[in-house]
Amino acid sequence: MKISSILGLNARAQLSYTYNTSTGRAIANSKLKTKKKLARADIPIPKIYKRFTNHNAIFSFDWQGLPEAFALKPSRGLGGEGIIVVKRRTKDSGAWLTTSRRRVTEDDMKLHTLDILEGAYSLHNTPDTAFIEEYVGRHKAFRKLAFRGTPDIRVIVFNRVPIMAMLRLPTKDSGGRANLHQGAIGVGIDIASGITTHAIWYGDTIKYKPNSKRKLHGIKIPNWSKVLEIAVRCQEATKLGYLGVDIVLHPEKGPMVLEVNAQPGFQIQLANMSGLRKRIDRVEDLEVRDAEHGVKIAKSLFTTYFSDKVRAEEGVKTVSVHQEIVIKGSEKKARKRVMAKLDTGAWRTSISESLARELGLLEEGNILWTKKVKSSLGIHERPIISLTYWMGGRKIITPASVAKRAALKYPVIIGRKNLRGFLVDPLITKEIMEKRKLKIQKSK
Repeated sequence: MKISSILGLNARAQLSYTYNTSTGRAIANSKLKTKKKLARADIPIPKIYKRFTNHNAIFSFDWQGLPEAFALKPSRGLGGEGIIVVKRRTKDSGAWLTTSRRRVTEDDMKLHTLDILEGAYSLHNTPDTAFIEEYVGRHKAFRKLAFRGTPDIRVIVFNRVPIMAMLRLPTKDSGGRANLHQGAIGVGIDIASGITTHAIWYGDTIKYKPNSKRKLHGIKIPNWSKVLEIAVRCQEATKLGYLGVDIVLHPEKGPMVLEVNAQPGFQIQLANMSGLRKRIDRVEDLEVRDAEHGVKIAKSLFTTYFSDKVRAEEGVKTVSVHQEIVIKGSEKKARKRVMAKLDTGAWRTSISESLARELGLLEEGNILWTKKVKSSLGIHERPIISLTYWMGGRKIITPASVAKRAALKYPVIIGRKNLRGFLVDPLITKEIMEKRKLKIQKSK
């Protein structure tokens, strides 16, 4: 990770004040205002059972009428402070057990709520509002990874594109909270696939869950595309140009938004071994139509290769200069085998206009953006599409430029951007190449 690609404190502040309106920041600073906005946009959130705005409401409320599990939170709390997450009732009536195994009584809850209203956990200790919401338990995918509490997923969104994501796993040190500063684990997520890559704990890189041999890379996040789409929809609802969205996976209901942050932290860069600055630059000037378009751009631009351990297990794939690939079309089961040329002199992959049109890849929903290109005929715009293909047993999703290649032998040129993890063998004879072409022609 290059220093120039890292987003720092001053750059983040500039981003926030340039792209985030004062109204948007006010919404992000209040969990209740955020939930109100998201609910209006039909974005899934945990159910709110009760709001407390004054002392009388605390003492007149029927605390024993609450569900078995719930969470008591300050609306404007910072860093996860002031939150009590109740997992179940104790055997003796009138008390509860928190996720950190602490016993709390009704009087404890009332006193804590009074503290919240007095501003004990808010910025500048200003008076606050308390609320009780639905408890979201651990999804089965994370049951053996998280300690007691509920993991969440932080997604950074800029210009309607989810540019980086991280899974946060509660630990014994964090007391079951998904907060990195309190000792939770941060695990980077590959945007294209939703599979975890690298992990950090207290700022140091780790490969396994502490005190175990359970791997932290290679974990598939359920409902990944929906998680990304919800994150982008949060940006649209709050009118924040740059934000972090915290999402939990409800075991039955799926992804739900906990809160948004107008100035998300920096450790997500360490967890992904990648800088936010570079990713922001790549999408800053793009015209993104909607959430679905933004997710498609993200999956094409920010595909990464998994940890060195995973790559070592896969091994290096050997391919020829003239390689058979299988391209996915716009229809559900549309596939086409073609011969592609692997060109290390080109950076980006390109596809012929005729082939892209044949496979339905020039539809508006699949065009990521357009790029101005100089040629002997002058300046013209060339569409950049999302291209999915299989080569050497690997699935690759990448942006590809569309060019008029009717006069050329190969309808697809694979650029070096998509050759990482492959060994290109130039010693492939013409006879072998002709046999492969013949095989493709027979399959048509």
